[in-house]
Amino acid sequence: MIGGGPGGLYFAYLWKKRHPEDQVDLFEQNPADATWGFGVVFSEQALEFLRADDPGTVDAIAPHMESWENITLNLHGDSVAIDGVGFSSIGRLELLKFLQQRALDAGVTPRFDTQIQAIDQLNGHDLIVAADGLNSLVRRAHEGDFGTSLSYSSNKFVWYGTSKRFDTLSQTFVKTDRGTFNAHHYRYSPTMSTFLVECDHATWQAYGFAYKDVEQSKGICEEVFADTLGGHCLVSNKSVWRNFPWVWNEHWSFKNMVLIGDALHSAHFSIGSGTRLAIEDAIALVKALESDAHLATALHRYQAARKPIVQKLVDAARTSAFWYEHFAEHMKLPLMDFAYSYITRSGRIDDSRLRAMSPAFMARYEAAKNGGDAA
Repeated sequence: MIGGGPGGLYFAYLWKKRHPEDQVDLFEQNPADATWGFGVVFSEQALEFLRADDPGTVDAIAPHMESWENITLNLHGDSVAIDGVGFSSIGRLELLKFLQQRALDAGVTPRFDTQIQAIDQLNGHDLIVAADGLNSLVRRAHEGDFGTSLSYSSNKFVWYGTSKRFDTLSQTFVKTDRGTFNAHHYRYSPTMSTFLVECDHATWQAYGFAYKDVEQSKGICEEVFADTLGGHCLVSNKSVWRNFPWVWNEHWSFKNMVLIGDALHSAHFSIGSGTRLAIEDAIALVKALESDAHLATALHRYQAARKPIVQKLVDAARTSAFWYEHFAEHMKLPLMDFAYSYITRSGRIDDSRLRAMSPAFMARYEAAKNGGDAA
């Protein structure tokens, strides 16, 4: 295993638990207690997928998660709740420590603070699983063989935390005299929340963020979202402005090397599925390897079974990201129309599903359309 993130740790744990006679070595370039980012979020559906294959892990993590049943949208000082959209979250570092312990208990040999400089260092291993993220060494060494494509979203984003505790997963949209901002924010512990700030390129240029250091950028974001933060500060952890990278690989394995997680594909943070996808990749890879003793056939089976599922979710993520690239235009809509545009943005939810999933929201939305509620 190259990479000690959630996907790499989970595959190492799962394989060693089911095949205790095998030697599983995990290499992670960072210390065991290092992480960037703050919280990770799972939809109720994602947790049910995991529970179906590994109920013990879900039951062990669940007491440490924050959960809620609604999404809250804030626009021009007004807000609307979209009911029936359940999520749970946990601190990224807490999740990593939990998975590290499970891997250790299963007998995995972890090597933290160990950077693999060349794939030749791993000669002698039967299988190399690359879970080493967006800048994957394995993928970059064989981009042509993996059929790698890489592009970037036009919006800029920066990831912060805050001690302000939010009741639900929330989206706050703010217009200033120099542009528009959006914040994705949700609690991941009793005392901390994730707070991701996003803006289009024109707004980013208007504020001169290219020439601002980390503290200056943080100060501007605190000012823009002062009402939302309610006196709390933002917390930085390698919090720099970036464009979201779209990674995709047509071929998921080459020789005895196979990709999972962000090394293989990326899904926009607006649908909150990166960690879920990495863990589900790990489960699918274990099943494929167990289904066929011939490695090449097993790796082909992994791609054949998993790729259509991932492609569907990534397509929805791209549609969602496109909505965010134009959120300034959507902000001109009345509140309920804006909320409807938001919740249907990925193309996966139609009116009938929305009525079943979010009856209170749809009742308010349809009343507003019929003039029975202020839109």
